[in-house]
Amino acid sequence: MKSLRDVPRKSIPLVTFNNVSFSWPGDKQNIISKCNFSINASGLWMIIGKNGSGKSTFLKLISGVLKPNSGIVNCSVCVGMVFQNPDHQILMPNCRSELLINTNQKFSNQESNKRIKFVLNQVGLTGFENRPIHTLSGGQKQRLAIACALISEKNLVLLDEPTALLDEASQIKVLKIIKQLTTDKINPLTALWITHRQEELNYADAVAEFNNGRLSEWQKPSKFQNN
Repeated sequence: MKSLRDVPRKSIPLVTFNNVSFSWPGDKQNIISKCNFSINASGLWMIIGKNGSGKSTFLKLISGVLKPNSGIVNCSVCVGMVFQNPDHQILMPNCRSELLINTNQKFSNQESNKRIKFVLNQVGLTGFENRPIHTLSGGQKQRLAIACALISEKNLVLLDEPTALLDEASQIKVLKIIKQLTTDKINPLTALWITHRQEELNYADAVAEFNNGRLSEWQKPSKFQNN
């Protein structure tokens, strides 16, 4: 039997926006304006932008939570979300039960246990199966939220400023975990990471800036200059 690591993700995700615009009801000004965007490869893709620039709205359009007022969103992916505050998405009393409710298939007890151990190891939480959620630090909760996306075999993980509430050590730990997952030679993850921290861009494979409702072209971090 193949290990979970050897089972390929369902496909390389494809996400495209074609002249997508969005405004909230009653608001004449678009928060997303004729936005064009695409992801068609694995890796760590980062989008930087100021607070209030529409980055979170952008992620909700990708995930299908919001529909555009105009333009076309093509999203042939299975999307997982990691929010800024892990307390907004963790519901169960311990790590094992939280992971179990995030599996998208019915597995035997033996297979479930194997998958839980595997994803916890991937995010640096080996042996945490029975740890109560209230005993976890903020960084550990965020890593558990990432494990929940991994166990459900999502092929695109959206991370909405996942380090914003963490201390510096936890920020670096989460960044390194995602980078390691996206560079796995056998089964690389595709991650879209939203940030307002310039220093995080060094971990990206490609960077774009969200400004005035539009996204710049993708650039290498070493060549990126924000406006």
